[in-house]
Amino acid sequence: MVISLLTYFFLIISLVGIIYLVIGFLITFILHGFSIAQIRNNGIKLSEKQFPHTYHQAKNSSSELDLELPDIYIVQSGGLLNAFATRFFGRHFVVLYSDIVEMIEDNQEKELSFIIAHELVHIKRKHTLYHSLILPALWISFLGKVYSRACEYTCDRIASIMIGDAKASAQALTLLAFGKCLNKKVNQDEFIHTHSQEKVFFMWLNQVTSTHPPIAHRIKEINYLAQHPKLFDLDSNAFQTNEIA
Repeated sequence: MVISLLTYFFLIISLVGIIYLVIGFLITFILHGFSIAQIRNNGIKLSEKQFPHTYHQAKNSSSELDLELPDIYIVQSGGLLNAFATRFFGRHFVVLYSDIVEMIEDNQEKELSFIIAHELVHIKRKHTLYHSLILPALWISFLGKVYSRACEYTCDRIASIMIGDAKASAQALTLLAFGKCLNKKVNQDEFIHTHSQEKVFFMWLNQVTSTHPPIAHRIKEINYLAQHPKLFDLDSNAFQTNEIA
């Protein structure tokens, strides 16, 4: 009798868990589908005839990664500076916010190349696929965020190696944090130093529950990679410059 009751109890728990899991996946799928539709309806798709310079930047980076060029869209961002890679029904997309693409006009072409390469590496390393496969773990804040932050570090390193310019890579990250006008005035060494001195509990809590590492940490990692390329099995001349101002 006791065994039967326990059996029914675990069956009920399992069934309820499965139902919640299915509902969660369904809601996530529908919301993601609407998001992709919004991008495709209102964004501009890069091509030979549409922003050809940026298109060829992405195409060259894809070729370097031995990756089929995904659909790349530019969307109006309201001044936000960001980019992301995503996947829907096995199809890959990269989305560039419009202000990011405007960096070409500010002679920050390498910074744009870094950002594009970073997103393409997400696809090459199958991060977008793995995020789908481990979706339940991503609902557990700490577990999913650890994986996500590790992915960001990986993409930063590979993208930095691809463009061969540590300074431009770090500058691209600075731009994402401080905007198109102020990024060139930021003292990165002081920024990293100041951040390292801030040891507050809620800052730590914010870090461990965030999908992305702090910008200061990401710049520091690129700095370390550029200064110690042999530790990563790279040639000493892997970067045009090892100095990150």
